[in-house]
Amino acid sequence: MGRIVVGYDFSAGSAKAVGLAVDIANRWRCDLRLVYVSERYEDEVPLREEIERRVSELAMGMKEGRMEYVVRQGSPAEELAAQAEADRAELLVVGTHGMSGLKTNLLGRNSYRTIERSAVPVLIVREDFDFNKDLERIVVPIDSSEETRQKVGEAAMFGRTFGSVLHVVGLYSSGAKETHRTVDTYVQNVERYLERMGVRFESRRREVERNVAADTLAYASEVGADMVVIMTEQERHLSNLLLGTYAQQIINQATMPVLTVRPKQVMTENSNY
Repeated sequence: MGRIVVGYDFSAGSAKAVGLAVDIANRWRCDLRLVYVSERYEDEVPLREEIERRVSELAMGMKEGRMEYVVRQGSPAEELAAQAEADRAELLVVGTHGMSGLKTNLLGRNSYRTIERSAVPVLIVREDFDFNKDLERIVVPIDSSEETRQKVGEAAMFGRTFGSVLHVVGLYSSGAKETHRTVDTYVQNVERYLERMGVRFESRRREVERNVAADTLAYASEVGADMVVIMTEQERHLSNLLLGTYAQQIINQATMPVLTVRPKQVMTENSNY
């Protein structure tokens, strides 16, 4: 049985993250570990008493797996990533308000530090997202970068888990014919893969009008996406020096959960490409 790791600090944002993690854990039939990271000294006796009280309430939603917790001290990003690696976690879930306590325009920076350090996929969950429905529509942007398809295995797994439709969008980041041919080939490969896996999908192509991040989110808004799946280093050469990397821009601006996958973090199924 696998494990999902979740950052938790009693805030509403981290509670939302736990709620979604519980739903995923029940569907994957795996355990859940809550991680409280203290950046300064705290009296552990009352802290653990409060955590245990909260965990006993949250654990009522678990159907098969167990819910446990651990207290770590240090940088939230580093400690969460370290715990996920130690647990060989399937997924690390972080609430945008839950682990930083900062204003909205700074939340992405802290979340991005987490995905930079994590060796496992990271699901970034916004506190204000509506979780009263399933993840019905998942956007998977495909660009001309060599790593872009590596996230499709993770996206397909979520698609099977929730019965979602994957909205595959090929993004032409330039008018060059070679870029178009590369994106078209990648999208066709993804389509064949999803057909073999029995995952429902729709696909389309579009020219990038502003930048890859902005157009990804515009498309996600058009289709009413419940999640966007990205690579952490996707289209690095198109990063805006003022806005930050592609992943930073997506995390800062997305109104829905964002699943991030590091390059070369490929599921076995992806070897069929």
